[in-house]
Amino acid sequence: MAKNLILLGLPGAGKGTQADFIVKDYSIVHISTGDIFRANLAENTELGQKARQFMDAGDLVPDEITNAMVADRLNQQDVETGFMLDGYPRNEAQAVFLDKYLSDNGKSVSATLYFEVADTLLRERLLGRGRADDTPEVIDNRLAVNKAANLPLVDYYQKAGVLHTIDGGRELADVYHDVKEVLDNLN
Repeated sequence: MAKNLILLGLPGAGKGTQADFIVKDYSIVHISTGDIFRANLAENTELGQKARQFMDAGDLVPDEITNAMVADRLNQQDVETGFMLDGYPRNEAQAVFLDKYLSDNGKSVSATLYFEVADTLLRERLLGRGRADDTPEVIDNRLAVNKAANLPLVDYYQKAGVLHTIDGGRELADVYHDVKEVLDNLN
């Protein structure tokens, strides 16, 4: 049975690293909303053109455009064996859309993996990346903004019964051990 996953966690929680491990060990396609946006912009699709108008104005791309891009990506053949969404949904309205879209297509979210990491460790990890824009102030703001977005989703997927909280503050192998345990026990 296809494993359809959502990865949640604050910046620096290790979602990308764990996603790489999952892709290697399972037949699951990693779908990053950043990649979807870049592809639509590069290919100058109708959705890409619409998104560009908002992005050029410095505005957030509305949910309906983002939802349409994700739905289009989920319609592609390679996701039949399962997918892993990273960076989507970003809010409860997108989560509701995703659930309905999947349900309409005979699918559902198998598991939502929430990588929980203490703020102090997240700050340390993000500062350690050495990016010019990763100042303590910017990092604190990014964490606050992302926390405000993530917590309602954690609650949403907890209520849906598919949330698996994983302590992302440990060694990579220990974190991945817990990830594998969740994935191997999915029906």
